[in-house]
Amino acid sequence: MSEPETAAAAPKSSADEPWPVRVVSQKVGAWIAKLGWVWVDGQVAQISRRPGSTVVFLTLRDPSADLSLTVTAHRDVLDSGAPGLSEGARVTLHAKPEFYPARGTLSLRADEIRQVGLGELLARLERLKKLLGAEGLFARERKRRLPFLPQRIGLITGRASAAERDVLMNTRRRWPSVDFRVINAPVQGPTAVPQIIDALKVLDNDDTVDVIVIARGGGSVEDLLPFSDEALCRAVFGARTPVVSAIGHETDAPLLDYVADVRASTPTDAAKRLVPDLGEESQLIEVARRRLDRAVLTLLDRESNRLESWRSRPALARPELLVDQRAADVTALRDRAVRSLEHRLRRADDELRHTVARLRALSPAATLQRGYAIVQRADGHVVRAAGEVEIDDVVRVRLAEGELRAGVREKE
Repeated sequence: MSEPETAAAAPKSSADEPWPVRVVSQKVGAWIAKLGWVWVDGQVAQISRRPGSTVVFLTLRDPSADLSLTVTAHRDVLDSGAPGLSEGARVTLHAKPEFYPARGTLSLRADEIRQVGLGELLARLERLKKLLGAEGLFARERKRRLPFLPQRIGLITGRASAAERDVLMNTRRRWPSVDFRVINAPVQGPTAVPQIIDALKVLDNDDTVDVIVIARGGGSVEDLLPFSDEALCRAVFGARTPVVSAIGHETDAPLLDYVADVRASTPTDAAKRLVPDLGEESQLIEVARRRLDRAVLTLLDRESNRLESWRSRPALARPELLVDQRAADVTALRDRAVRSLEHRLRRADDELRHTVARLRALSPAATLQRGYAIVQRADGHVVRAAGEVEIDDVVRVRLAEGELRAGVREKE
């Protein structure tokens, strides 16, 4: 019976009946072999050409994670598919996973290797740009404003790089008291993306860091590829702290520029965006102070003139004059009221006398004074004709002074 058949027929393992190492190795190899041939995309981290050997060993690394696999290929396969292949290049290969029982290692055996050209890389970046844009990672409304004066700035850049020097020197030249927390990480190559993401997480979790800068100098499209990586873009999008992208020169535009909250054309430009210029701010403060002084002096002068104008008015210059005028007005009104009242009383008195005279002229008493008398019957009826009384009737005769009672003796 062959070894694979022995492995297939082996019963389940237990503490009493464990599997031999060869059986476990055979089962692992059988499971891996089920994957079959696959197309793999990655970045070449290392190439090993052994003298006198027809096999070439490659270390293929994931551009976005700290993972790698060993790839073996015939020298003719490499020379025909990717001649002149160098470390750091992006490749696509057709390979089959294989497990080597003797060493217990996993590798890929490639029968076709294609080096990804610049045109294809740009096409991939364009597709990724459309995908991220459709998901809203580039949306302007989600971008955060930088703090006016950050107390501490996080900087991710290459060790002892010109970008690090430009950011630190120009920022401190503009605002000498600014504080930095610098984390150095590779800015190109297969290990750049995972280390930059790790540095971003460290700075984002630091509550003392107000803004994070990712800086790198210029370079070719291939050198700047890590800053267009999807994993890095999503990590920047998910950061709580505002992120400034300062990658390359003015013409360079990796995808990180679109995701970051602020895009600086160069590391020097990033320094201008991070902090204000102390000299300029001092001048602005001085100008504002002079304007404030002028405004206060102008206000004081205006109010002083207004007070002086009020003081020169008669009401304040001679306050008793206002009282005298009001007293004169009161006296004049009182005299007018007295004259009006006297006039009304005189007119009323005249009218009363005229009315009394008319009443007296019309009064029966006045008639009686002229010698006339009023004759009334016993029932009080005034006698106006002789036929209204009879002989021997007693009548009442009212004179101007006194009354008489008389009897009727005869009538005509």
